[in-house]
Amino acid sequence: MAALDQLNAAPTDAFVDELGGIYEHSPWVAEAVVSLRPFDSPAALGRAMREAVDAAPPERRMELIRAHPDLAGKLARAGALSGDSTREQAGLGLDRLSDDEYERFSSLNAAYRERFGFPFIICARKHRRADVIAAFERRLGHDRGDEVDEAMRQIHDIAALRLADRLDDRANDRPAGSSHANC
Repeated sequence: MAALDQLNAAPTDAFVDELGGIYEHSPWVAEAVVSLRPFDSPAALGRAMREAVDAAPPERRMELIRAHPDLAGKLARAGALSGDSTREQAGLGLDRLSDDEYERFSSLNAAYRERFGFPFIICARKHRRADVIAAFERRLGHDRGDEVDEAMRQIHDIAALRLADRLDDRANDRPAGSSHANC
């Protein structure tokens, strides 16, 4: 059975458990779309989740923004990030920063939070480390409204990649001997 078929047929709590982390620490997004099943494609599921976020009140969207961790922040150093965030930050090598690099990220995180009141968010999987530093510096010059919009764009990019991962992981979780076992 295809991963999407499994999600479409899953009990509500299993659907929310599987997709509740697509949007960082915000299972309310999966809860908002579960009643819209069945989805005819992964893209339709992704669109529904995005629309649920975009239709949420501004306070709820701000909670979603604030649910994201700082890049290479204290939670990362303590090993307290979600599994998705850990993998995403590790993909940029943020788990292997020198002390000087860590201090640079800490300084940028603090300046950004001071200016905007929420963490800097970027889809790490779509950038190199040098690009992230440049974006940090450039975006510190933006106004708050532009940064809220940019944070939401980045969050949607992160969610799209996470959803694709979930569906790929479930599709690849086949018994040994299956023709797709090594995909």
